[in-house]
Amino acid sequence: MTRCRLCGSEALASVVDLGATPPCESFLAADQLDQPEPAYPLHLRVCTDCWLAQIPPLITPEETFKEYAYFSSYSTSWVEHARTFVADAVQRVGLGTDGSEAFVVEVASNDGYLLKHVVGRGIRCLGIEPSVNVGAAARDAGVPTLTEFLSPDTGSAVRAEHGPADLVVANNVYAHIPDVVGFTEGLRALVADDGWVSIEVQHLLTLIEENQYDTIYHEHFQYYTVASAIRALASGGLALVDVELLPTHGGSIRLWARPAEVAGEPTARVADVLAREKAAGLQELSGYTEFSARVAKVRRDLLRFLIEAAERGETVVGYGAPGKGNTLLNHCGIRPDLLAYTVDRNPYKHGRFTPGTRIPILPPEQIAADKPDYVLVLPWNLRAELVEQLSFVHDWGGRLVFPIPELSIVEVKA
Repeated sequence: MTRCRLCGSEALASVVDLGATPPCESFLAADQLDQPEPAYPLHLRVCTDCWLAQIPPLITPEETFKEYAYFSSYSTSWVEHARTFVADAVQRVGLGTDGSEAFVVEVASNDGYLLKHVVGRGIRCLGIEPSVNVGAAARDAGVPTLTEFLSPDTGSAVRAEHGPADLVVANNVYAHIPDVVGFTEGLRALVADDGWVSIEVQHLLTLIEENQYDTIYHEHFQYYTVASAIRALASGGLALVDVELLPTHGGSIRLWARPAEVAGEPTARVADVLAREKAAGLQELSGYTEFSARVAKVRRDLLRFLIEAAERGETVVGYGAPGKGNTLLNHCGIRPDLLAYTVDRNPYKHGRFTPGTRIPILPPEQIAADKPDYVLVLPWNLRAELVEQLSFVHDWGGRLVFPIPELSIVEVKA
């Protein structure tokens, strides 16, 4: 990668180099364990002209998303987050409140986790989801879903067939596409000339401040501040009108945008977040220079804990097999000698192995059967939800371990 994918500048500076890892959702079947496994450099850089943080586009979305292991509905808190968003968006955008038929489109709609709440309100909707398997699950749940990647042509075709969308939702996908300009043009093609676009994406500010380096993986091609998001939206004819700071995924931003012709002045919240980003140094190189050293400390602390636990004869297993967990496991070089196995609620992953590190993935019930001394929680962003779900480890004196933002060992209460 020699040029910024947003502005074309060659002024790219290194932020952190995580070595080479396999794609984070390329879980292995047992018969693949003796086969070669490709790994790709994972090196985050930032453009010092437009301040878009990015990794090289070494794999394509088609390689990752045609068959996908992540089903949103397996996270209870995420489904509730979606339900609340739909209720609030109906009021904010006024969907159907004037007696007209409203139309909502969600891009990267996964298994219908969000649009099922739109369907439940009797509002016409369509999901656009590239993964064949999760799109089929959405249709089975009664959510109309088109199996396709969003492009300007896709957006125009959907608009021609279904009409313009009053609201276009794009949650946790704006980082997943290497052609950020073409994707944004696709959003503009979908949305009505007086409509709204809502985008949720991880906030680079919290990623840097909270050492959330495990969210850097090959599915995430870029990492946004509000400042860089404004420029990205403008590349497709959209303008930012409001922003919300969310706790999801360790710290996200919800960007409310409209076609530039009708957007008007942004709210005071946009100026407030831009000021926070500037104060953190994210519009100059100094804001990024210490990140690599703090990442190295997370690695050392976690490895020290696992090695000392093994030397004491204590057992450590994992909870969850998220993409972020695979960045952490590979960067730290953790293998089954230090983490016997991990578990996951998603049956799709059962009997498979984590990419690169080859750690077995088992059903969640295995934890209660084995009663390990420690459970390493890989989806640390769901801390409150999982402390409650895993409270049963208290029964045998087990403890939870959270690796991010710093190593934390938690004694849960029954």
